[in-house]
Amino acid sequence: MKTQIKFWKNNRSLIIFIALMSVFRSAVADWYEVPTGSMRPTIEVGDRVLTNKMAYDLRLPFTHIPLMKLGDPQAGDIIVFDSKKADNRLIKRVIGVPGDTVSLEDNELIINGKKLNYARLHSNLGSLDKIENLNGHKHSIRVANRASRLAGFDKITIPNNYYLAMGDNRDNSADSRVIGLIPRSEMLGKAERVIVSLDYDNYYLPRTDRLLKALE
Repeated sequence: MKTQIKFWKNNRSLIIFIALMSVFRSAVADWYEVPTGSMRPTIEVGDRVLTNKMAYDLRLPFTHIPLMKLGDPQAGDIIVFDSKKADNRLIKRVIGVPGDTVSLEDNELIINGKKLNYARLHSNLGSLDKIENLNGHKHSIRVANRASRLAGFDKITIPNNYYLAMGDNRDNSADSRVIGLIPRSEMLGKAERVIVSLDYDNYYLPRTDRLLKALE
């Protein structure tokens, strides 16, 4: 007992700091290390992304239990969520919200009967980057020159408390086209900014052009 008391006295500040930081990361904000290219060109492999965990709900720390609703995910938001179907933590873009009717034809979205506007950016090896205008929210997407089986799906209507989410790298993303609609209860927060980015193909050197880069 004396040893425990002595340990507490000697390390009290550190223990309190670790406890507060753990609560902060659990309920307020955290970072997510992106392991795949499913959100290219918006997010690169090696990005550490800041996630605002209070964007939609105030949750009981260390749980998924909501205490208070703070907002609703919007089309265009980039979300981080714990997918039970994928058995993994994923990062994707919200495409459709409850009540929306969505379909995809040749990698072009039709939402509530209206086809989105697209503008060509530039070609890459085997792919093409475009600007997608999602109800006024403009962002970059990447599509393969040869459309994959993911390039289309029939019209669906999104029920309450579910969302349709897709990766910006449209032909290389296991998203709602693979795992189904995303329950709101699985969402951890909104990805807002790249904190730091490490180039895994270049000795893990930081990409200075991505430091504190806002996500669109």
